[in-house]
Amino acid sequence: MIVITTPTGLIGRQVLNNLLGSSESIRVIVRDPSRLSPRERERVEVVQGSHGDLDVVTRAFAGADSVFWLVPPDPQAESVEAAYVGFSRPACDAFKSQGVKRVVGVSAFGRGAAVSGKAGNVTASLAMDDLIASTGVSYRALAMAPFMDNLLRQVESIKNQGVFFDMVSGDLKQPTCATRDIATVAAGLLLDHTWSGVASRPVLGPEDLSYNDMAQIMSQVLGRPVRYQQIPGSALKATLIRYGRSEAMAQALVDMMAAYDQGLATAEPRTAESTTPTSFRQWCEEVLKPAILA
Repeated sequence: MIVITTPTGLIGRQVLNNLLGSSESIRVIVRDPSRLSPRERERVEVVQGSHGDLDVVTRAFAGADSVFWLVPPDPQAESVEAAYVGFSRPACDAFKSQGVKRVVGVSAFGRGAAVSGKAGNVTASLAMDDLIASTGVSYRALAMAPFMDNLLRQVESIKNQGVFFDMVSGDLKQPTCATRDIATVAAGLLLDHTWSGVASRPVLGPEDLSYNDMAQIMSQVLGRPVRYQQIPGSALKATLIRYGRSEAMAQALVDMMAAYDQGLATAEPRTAESTTPTSFRQWCEEVLKPAILA
């Protein structure tokens, strides 16, 4: 039995779809089962509720061999530690009480890097990893580069103004990955019953690119000029708060981006295993361009 959290989210849905054709029994935890497709509802067992609720995860993890764990966004959390570590505590209790063998979790890379201890969401993700590992389960933390798909949040700006924004220097080359590749790696680990122990599994995409490189590729794919504009952390934080983030969660994202600008995203060595196939150009052609044209 494999349990999938966030089965209607960007990554969780792709993980679930990668597993539907397998022979494994699948159970999902979902707040709103109506958001599952008819095919998904026919194939999976549904436990309704939040995977931050002890009663819900205890029921969901009963008899489970493996769990896909992803903390949902909580933009109004009182602290980044509460959003990641606090949310994960009930699940960790249920991993132990229900005898879950393996957990595959969405996390971040940067463990051991000089700036990882003050990197907002990254620091909290690594603390979550430690909490999960302390339960005694075998654990693979998917240590992700920044997502290409995060650019979809700026579709209107790219489409109407030909510009996208961030805090990171436009010339800093760093890895970036597609969520489809994260889902492929996660599904492979969930279907593999042979691994054990605790380790990270980096997902770095196929190449290191700067934001200026990405703007050039977007311009070529979209057939219109696109440029990158670096903004100060104060401007990013103010924008995040204006769109509903708590002060603490806005500051956590700013701290993470500041750590990236200091080289956090380049701290993970690239290997054949950590290099995933979807290039930024391919992602632009298959995901960003349709979103711009929609």
